[in-house]
Amino acid sequence: MEGIILNSLDYPILTVTTFLPLAGALIIFFLRGDELIKWFALATTMTTFVVSLPVYKHFDKVTYKMQFAEIHPWIPAWNIHYKVGVDGISVLFIMLVAILSILCVTVSWKAIQTKTKEFFISLLIMETAMIGIFVSLNVFLFYLFWELTLIPMFFLIGVWGGSNRIYAAIKFVLFMLAGSVFMLVGIIVLYYAGGKTFDMLELSKVNYPTELQLWLFLAFFAAFAVKMPMFPIHTWLPDAHTEAPTAGSVILAGVLLKMGAYGFLRFSFPMFPQAVKVLFVPLLILSVTAIIYGAYVTLMQKDMKRLIAYSSVSHMGFVTLGLFTLNQTGIEGGLLQMINHGIITGALFLCIGMIYERTHTRMIEDYGGLSKTVPVYVVFFTIFSLAAIGLPGMNAFVGEFLIISGAFKANMIVATFSIFGVVLGVTYMVWLYYRVALNEINSSSKSNLFDLDWREIATLVPLVLLVFLIGVQPGILLSYMHVSVEHLLEQVHTAVPFETIKINDSIILVAEYVRGLFWWV
Repeated sequence: MEGIILNSLDYPILTVTTFLPLAGALIIFFLRGDELIKWFALATTMTTFVVSLPVYKHFDKVTYKMQFAEIHPWIPAWNIHYKVGVDGISVLFIMLVAILSILCVTVSWKAIQTKTKEFFISLLIMETAMIGIFVSLNVFLFYLFWELTLIPMFFLIGVWGGSNRIYAAIKFVLFMLAGSVFMLVGIIVLYYAGGKTFDMLELSKVNYPTELQLWLFLAFFAAFAVKMPMFPIHTWLPDAHTEAPTAGSVILAGVLLKMGAYGFLRFSFPMFPQAVKVLFVPLLILSVTAIIYGAYVTLMQKDMKRLIAYSSVSHMGFVTLGLFTLNQTGIEGGLLQMINHGIITGALFLCIGMIYERTHTRMIEDYGGLSKTVPVYVVFFTIFSLAAIGLPGMNAFVGEFLIISGAFKANMIVATFSIFGVVLGVTYMVWLYYRVALNEINSSSKSNLFDLDWREIATLVPLVLLVFLIGVQPGILLSYMHVSVEHLLEQVHTAVPFETIKINDSIILVAEYVRGLFWWV
C-alpha cells in the first residue's frame, strides 16, 4: 500500500509498546503492597522502553513512508481500521514518552504515600494514551487516545495534587474538552468530505475546497492550541502545573504540550495546506507574542513551579514559530525543540519536586544558598538551568538556532522580535538560579535540607546525558526527521506554490475569507 511499510518484525512492536503499560496497569489492580506495586510499575515502564528499542534500530531513515505499520479491520460499518505506524516525525516521541515514564515512577517512589495503587495505575494508563497518539494512523483511533489522556491526568492532579488541586483539575478538563469538541466536529466533517474514511494518509491526499480547509483548520486549531497551550488560551497551564504532583508536571511539560504541535504536523499541514498558507504570518505573529509575553510574565513569578510553567508558554511559542516558518530549517528546529523542552523542563520539574519533598515550599523567597547546603543537587540544577537558557553545547541551543534561522527565512521582522524572547529567557533563569542557589542562606529551611540520594541521582543522570548528547550530536535526532519533514513540505508547497506572503497581504486574505464564511453579516 502506498505511503506505508508493513511491519517486518516477527511481532507487532508498536501495538506491544503501546498497550504494555495498560496491561501492567491491569495487573497492578490485583496486586497488594505498596513496595510490590512500585517495583512492578518500574519494571513495566522499563520493559516498555526496552521493547521499543528495535523501532530505532530497524528504522529506515531514507524514506518518508510510515514504518512498522499494522492494519486490522475494526468497525467495518464505519470503515474504521486499527492502523498504526511511525515516521521520522513521530518516532522520536515514543522514546521521549518511554524515558519520562520511567523517571516519573522513580521520582514518585517516596513522594506518593496515599492511594499508591491508583496513582501508578493512572500513570501507566497515561503512558499508553500518550504512545497511542504518536502511533495512530486512523483519526478515530487518534481521537480515542487523545481523549484518554484527560482521565488519568484529571486524577493525577485532582487526587495527588496541591491544596487547590480540584480547581486546577476541573479547569484543565474544561479547557481540554472545549477544544476537543471543535476537533470532533472537524473529524466528522473530514470523514464525509474525505470519502467516508478515517485513514490519515488517505485524508491527506484529498484536495479540499479552500473555504472548507479554513473551517477545518480552525476546528482542529482549537484543540491543538489549547493543548500546547498557545497564547492567549494558556491560563489552565500554570494552575495545572502548580497543583500537579511532580510526575504529573513532568508528563504535562514533557509530552502533553507536544501533542498540539504534533497535531499541526499530522493534520493541519498535509490536509489543510491552503489554510496554513493563508494564516502562516498571523500564526508567526501569535507565536512571537507568546514567546515575549510568556518570558515577561515568567520574570514576575514567585513560585518555582509556576515560573517554569509560564516559561513553557514562551518555549512552546518557539516551537510554533519554527513549525509555521514553513521551511525545512524551522520545522526541524521546532521538532527538535519539542524533544529538548520535554527533557529540560521535565528535569527542572523533577528538581523542584525533589527539593519540595524536603522543605514543603515552592516559594523562591524561602530558598537561598543551596550551593552550600545541597551541592550535588545544585550541580544538576545548574546543568538544567544552563540548558534552559540555550547555552552552546547543550540541547536547547541547537533547537533555538534552527528555529530563529528558519524564522529569518520566513519573515525577518518576526524573527527579530523573537530574539527578545531569548534575552528574557536568559534573564528569568539566571534570576531564579541566583535566588535559589547563590543568595543568602534562608535559616528557616536549612535544617530540613539534605542532599540527593542515589535514587534521585539515578533519576536525573539520564536527562543530563541527553542534554549533552543532543547538544553535541544533534544529527542523531535530526537524521530521523529530515526526509519526513522534506516530504511534509512537499505536500504543503505542492498544493499551493510557495511565495513569501507579506503581513498586509496575509491580513487582507484572512479578512476576505472571514467575510466569505460569515456572508450573512
